Amino acid sequence: MKEKIAVLLEKSSSLKKEEIFHLIEIPKDSKLGDYAFPCFILAKTEKKNPAEIAKSIASQINSNDFEKVEAVGSYVNFFVNRNSLASDVLNKILKEKEKYGSSSIGKGKTIVIDMSSPNIAKPFGIGHLRSTIIGNSISFLASFQGYKIIRINYLGDWGTQFGKLITGYKHFGDEKKLKTEPIKHLLDLYVRVNKDENLEQEARGWFKKLEDGDKEALKFWTLFRKLSLKEFDKIYAFLGVKFEVTSGESFYNNKMDKTINLLKEKGLLKKDQGAEIVDLNDYSLGACLIRKSDGTTLYATRDLAAAIERQEKYKFVQMFYEVGSEQTLHFKQIFKVLEMLGFSWAKNCQHIAHGLYLDSDGKKFATREGKIVFMEDIINETKNLAKEEINKREKLSFKELEKRAEAIARSAIFYGDLKNYRINDIIFDIKKFISFEGDTGPYLLYTYARARSILRKAKYKQGTKFASKMLDDSEKALLFQLGNFPQIVRHAYESLAPNLIANYSFQIAQMFNEFYHKNQVIGSEQEQFRLALVDAFSLVLKNSLYLLGISALEKM
Repeated sequence: MKEKIAVLLEKSSSLKKEEIFHLIEIPKDSKLGDYAFPCFILAKTEKKNPAEIAKSIASQINSNDFEKVEAVGSYVNFFVNRNSLASDVLNKILKEKEKYGSSSIGKGKTIVIDMSSPNIAKPFGIGHLRSTIIGNSISFLASFQGYKIIRINYLGDWGTQFGKLITGYKHFGDEKKLKTEPIKHLLDLYVRVNKDENLEQEARGWFKKLEDGDKEALKFWTLFRKLSLKEFDKIYAFLGVKFEVTSGESFYNNKMDKTINLLKEKGLLKKDQGAEIVDLNDYSLGACLIRKSDGTTLYATRDLAAAIERQEKYKFVQMFYEVGSEQTLHFKQIFKVLEMLGFSWAKNCQHIAHGLYLDSDGKKFATREGKIVFMEDIINETKNLAKEEINKREKLSFKELEKRAEAIARSAIFYGDLKNYRINDIIFDIKKFISFEGDTGPYLLYTYARARSILRKAKYKQGTKFASKMLDDSEKALLFQLGNFPQIVRHAYESLAPNLIANYSFQIAQMFNEFYHKNQVIGSEQEQFRLALVDAFSLVLKNSLYLLGISALEKM
């Protein structure tokens, strides 16, 4: 409908359709219309009072798509014809189905998303969960716009910590524990070495051996990496998250010289207390450390090499790094160095920051009573809570209970995060997340399942002709919001804000439940129209959930 308004206004103003489209507003009070166009921007070019311009435009518009078009102050307000709205919106949704809301603006273009990126030999952190969930949703938003997506899981599989792990295993390692609980055992070794200052030099030596290609060091590194990936894959399987590429810092170990030589050629490397840096003080970004005094490289060196290699390989139009906000300075330094190296594509690199998970006491969720929080424990706790809720409602077979509990648990974790603006810190409260009532993932799954149940009961078939008569307010409100879905998706992608989709999902679910409580569907005079509306709602909610990384359930 916004497009129709833009076409009409283009004929009676000096603006282009695309400009008009972005200026059209939705009034907060429906008494002021369904859409409104502010005429202030036309005052300069037409040299008239905006209120006069509004009156002139309103008088020129004559369309059956609107019950009325009126000027109020400097605005032109449009009141949509309810029957036209029903026909246009429902037919479009039922025709496009899972493609409704998508576009082709990204066709032929590639976007790289660096996301998740847990550290080898350490627990899959709660912060990495945020990166995984948010990055996953943004990848779906971009794909929905037609872009080719390359999701990269860039593992923290190189660095001084491996010197400490090898040292720890040589002194305190237990082969049996390493096989049965690899992450927990490696974490214990890492903590023990960090507490013993006498092992510091030995640990540095092992990492230097690793960088130099020492066979024994590489043997330990390969084992630790393999065991960690096996554990991580279990978590990704539960989350339903997949990657086009699983790489890591280690991949760039033998590519450091090329990057360092490039920095030297551009005259960017400086000596500082034996180390090599790029001085970014002129940009208020401090010093970007490239190589330590002992000759070992750093995270920044490898990120520079990775960025250059990715552009050469994928020719991306944008590269997103979905990483916690504590890394903001790091990425500012990386992007600035790339720019100083003369890479024009550096401006297309963007850090998508997120805030922290907080415990119920408002403190960092990373530790609880001095203990690390394991992702495996969170998954099991959430699934068990989901099973409790399901068992309150019906008895299912073991297989079906597991299937539903996993889907509900996933929706609880994903939606509990994504309904918040990503940059904000949020309280991680599984018991609230798993509730079947209120602003939660399970509530959305329940609402979707209810809609599909109505359609099954009515033996509804898509394509059945329908006619709408005198839509009531709840029907109009739901239709209107369903019609806004493509704009919501576009805005969510442009803002890199999955919360807009999450909030929209909850809003239409509430509207649907209000409509359903007020109106009889099966057996009513408008049965076919209302069944089509239920079907359209379920399709839009399913598309919304998909963009959040949540799979809808036909039955709850």
